[in-house]
Amino acid sequence: MNPRKGEMEYKLVIVIRDDLKMSVGKLSAQVAHAAVTCALEAKAKKTKWFSEWYGEGQRKVVLKAEDLDELLSLKEKAARAKLPFALITDAGLTELPPNTTTCLGIGPGPENELDPITGSLPLA
Repeated sequence: MNPRKGEMEYKLVIVIRDDLKMSVGKLSAQVAHAAVTCALEAKAKKTKWFSEWYGEGQRKVVLKAEDLDELLSLKEKAARAKLPFALITDAGLTELPPNTTTCLGIGPGPENELDPITGSLPLA
């Protein structure tokens, strides 16, 4: 289902930490963790949002934050806005130290609710 002009559009935003310089494979796995966790969170707590997002084609956008402080600030904004979110922390079995926070997923949710939080971030 494609949204008609004027209808609300939904997306899932994943924000990665640019300061970690993860390999492509590691980065891909972390982004996947965030996407799956957020989708499950939304399906459980924001069923309409999940259904709309899924029906529109599951749009995902990957952005970057400078560091952990910026990522945590975004998490707090998402929590205050009552958006589904998932902060992903790596187990440290491969290339990162244990308990390294790698990325943040926000959504899926209405684009007009996510953009005030993430709209100024650069694409990854």
